[in-house]
Amino acid sequence: MKKCFLFFFMISGLLSAQNNTKKDNDTIIDSHYLEDQIYIGLSYMLMDKLPDTISSNGFSNSLTLGFIKDMPLNERRNLALGIGLGYGRHTYYQNLKITRPNNVTAFDVATDFKSNKFSIHALEIPLELRWRTSTMDNYKFYRIYFGGKLSYAIATNSKYKEDGNIIKVNGIDEINKLQYGLSLSMGYGTWNLNVYYGLSDIFSDATLLEDTPIKIRDFRVGLIFYIL
Repeated sequence: MKKCFLFFFMISGLLSAQNNTKKDNDTIIDSHYLEDQIYIGLSYMLMDKLPDTISSNGFSNSLTLGFIKDMPLNERRNLALGIGLGYGRHTYYQNLKITRPNNVTAFDVATDFKSNKFSIHALEIPLELRWRTSTMDNYKFYRIYFGGKLSYAIATNSKYKEDGNIIKVNGIDEINKLQYGLSLSMGYGTWNLNVYYGLSDIFSDATLLEDTPIKIRDFRVGLIFYIL
């Protein structure tokens, strides 16, 4: 009788362990688990490939926000593709003076001014290969998202201020409407480092008054926040 009871106890324990294992596996592997996310990014912008006479002057900054759809690639669902749609506002403070005399856009080097900037407002499509250590019930995890971003400028403008004078220019056709670059996001939990490098020039067919081509590219470093 004791042997039968012991055998029954062992079988019950084994079945219980198997059920618990199945539950744990269900927690890790859930066919409905996705990392669809709203994102908000804030970055400081450095400008690369500047002409010798052009330099940064102020805090150039970028604000991005949007939504990314998650598409898992493996059973564990910790590797995925992400594609999204968002908005970006990028403001560049520098000494490139933009004017429009006689309805012709002109570019020159500003020497004595209070502030000077040009801005790009764009629709953006991020595309990422995503790796993370998250699970269905774990909201703090490590992540590395690498990919690219395609942007289309929907509005461009500049504002130049000097003593007693303000010059505004809207619709700068020399700014490339279509721009693209590489992006990397990595971190833990809420705080994530974000880096972007533009592979396309900001300006197209733009030159300074002395016929120096204006070839400028984005290099952004900042933080990005993901909201489930």
